[in-house]
Amino acid sequence: MMNVKPIRNEQDYQAALKSISPMFDNQPDMGSQDFDYMEVMVLLIEAYEAEHYPIASPDPIEAIKFRMEQLGLTAKDLEPAIGRINRVYEILNGTRNLTLPMIRKLHKQFGIPAESLIGV
Repeated sequence: MMNVKPIRNEQDYQAALKSISPMFDNQPDMGSQDFDYMEVMVLLIEAYEAEHYPIASPDPIEAIKFRMEQLGLTAKDLEPAIGRINRVYEILNGTRNLTLPMIRKLHKQFGIPAESLIGV
């Protein structure tokens, strides 16, 4: 049986990654002791990463620009959600903040996650 211990520092983290990395290429059978070990280690690694390497939410304007790029949208396409073209440019340039109605419309019309638009 393999030894499971908490990940308290970077050295423990690297050792944990090293201990399970071979298992990703040759995954143990579900229900085996090796599989259980891998599952527990992944949970410990994820907890350590969440605490020490948090991923920040995208900037709301970057989220809008990213979706525009994905869908091939122009500033004009955002008018129904944001308002007149000058308002769209104010939002995209960061000189005006998004309002709650704009956030709702951008989310509904373009599928941009509300969390990204709120900037949580």
